[in-house]
Amino acid sequence: MKVGSWGKVQGNAGTTHLGSAERLNPVVWCSGDTYMERMLATPADAEIILKLYELRTEAEMRKARAWMTGEFWPATADEFYAVASNPADPHNAWLRQVLTYWEMAAAMVLHGAVSAELFVDCNAEGFFLLAKFAPILEGIRERNPGFLVKTTEMVGRFSAAAQRYEAALKNAEARRNSLPSKQESHGQYSHPGSS
Repeated sequence: MKVGSWGKVQGNAGTTHLGSAERLNPVVWCSGDTYMERMLATPADAEIILKLYELRTEAEMRKARAWMTGEFWPATADEFYAVASNPADPHNAWLRQVLTYWEMAAAMVLHGAVSAELFVDCNAEGFFLLAKFAPILEGIRERNPGFLVKTTEMVGRFSAAAQRYEAALKNAEARRNSLPSKQESHGQYSHPGSS
């Protein structure tokens, strides 16, 4: 069996395209004297990425994501849990919706349902959320050891994810430093429906 230049395995039975199960084995191809190894994404991977994007565009999810990435900047684990542990808080559902969405997506990558390289190339928000909560992550995990563990595992397992996370850390820090102080902002969070 020989591996062709575009992810086709050529053997005695002809040429077949690699499916998701075969993706677990890297494809090796040659360009001149240079041999390269890469996991190839499949059309099914692309469909999953597009579906994940489509889910993010739902109206309520857009509001939840905007609040999570732009307005919710807890400085302590207690501030985080004031929303996360309070079902009466109007942002509680948004917080849970966004965090579970990104953890579900990360789990798909970790279990081989979608190409890690394609996922990392197409998504930054989950890494941004992990970076955003990095200063208080230890305190959050004291009460919830499973908090963003799938995203964390991706960062530890895939170099592209680690690079994306490093960039997200810088972005989150810059955004955190540009926030008005609590006294200037007259309250830390805005509520759904407020201007």
